[in-house]
Amino acid sequence: MSGKIKILYVDDDLNNLNSFKASFRFDYQIFTASNTTEALNWLIQEPGIHVIFCDQRMPGKTGVEFFEEIRTVYFKPVRILLTGYREAEEIIAAINKGNVFRYIQKPWQEADIRSAVEEGYRYYMLNSMLASKNEELQLAYNTLDEFSYSITHGLRDPLLSVLSIVEITKTMDNVPEDVGEVLNMVSTAMQQLDNFIENTHDYHRIKRGVQPTDVWFDQLVNEFVSLYSLEAKRKGIRFIFNVEQHEQFRCDETLLKIILNNLLSNAFKYHRNDLNDKFVELGVTVKDGKAHIMVKDDGVGIGEEYKKNIFNAFYKSASMKVGSGLGLFNARDAVLKLGGEISVQSQPGEGSTFNVIVTSK
Repeated sequence: MSGKIKILYVDDDLNNLNSFKASFRFDYQIFTASNTTEALNWLIQEPGIHVIFCDQRMPGKTGVEFFEEIRTVYFKPVRILLTGYREAEEIIAAINKGNVFRYIQKPWQEADIRSAVEEGYRYYMLNSMLASKNEELQLAYNTLDEFSYSITHGLRDPLLSVLSIVEITKTMDNVPEDVGEVLNMVSTAMQQLDNFIENTHDYHRIKRGVQPTDVWFDQLVNEFVSLYSLEAKRKGIRFIFNVEQHEQFRCDETLLKIILNNLLSNAFKYHRNDLNDKFVELGVTVKDGKAHIMVKDDGVGIGEEYKKNIFNAFYKSASMKVGSGLGLFNARDAVLKLGGEISVQSQPGEGSTFNVIVTSK
């Protein structure tokens, strides 16, 4: 019995219940219920039910309403509606509300039932296989995330330690000029390598599926204010930020962080040393289900000949002394993953403004 297809038949007519069981009990494992309460009890007791047949016209609750009720909790069984009525509206409601696989008109024919069972069972097994593969894929992603995180930090920790030692050494008294030049070269190389490691890790995270959660940009922006405030102070850059959000917004927070981090990193990295009043501005406005993100600076800017290539992987313009060439590529890739848009307005010597628009999921 355990190897047979399991069918739950729900009908308030006892004659129909008996007839169904008598017709198919040798080929399938049959469970019958004369109302939806009994049907729910069977679903609790028998989690392996493959196919549910339910009559549309029953007292208290229709078949469509029953299917709509169970579709989120008992989503695995394939749902088939039995109806003696030909109204198109009821059939459409069954498909849309109850996620019905198909419908059969009453009085049913044995051949139609058998065909529906076989099709429904194949659909059930296919969905089960997909669910299993998705679980395996998610487990692999999680394992890869942990591995990537460990590798990234394992590489960056000693790297940043060396970089700190170099920066401290540069500030010491009586450092010979030629040694100072070597230290600058080492510092630049360390920054490039650190940037490459971080952006490679971001590239891996972008390849994951989108996982929307509730996002409140005040909290998100505050993280980046804390992250960049020390750098802003050290470089004499005013960090201006503003958030306007009065509605719920759902998005993948990890991808948003990748976008913000790369755009802000770019803005702070390519500032102009000849300006007394340097600034980086971050603005976020959430309205009508869309988040408008702006990152603006008065840095070195981007020449017209470079604009068409700045989002390409490993591309570097003449002004890029430090960087992997992956930052803006990752930012653009994350925006596209969210189904959003990214644009840039820039003039050499005047700075750049990046605008991103993403829609709530």
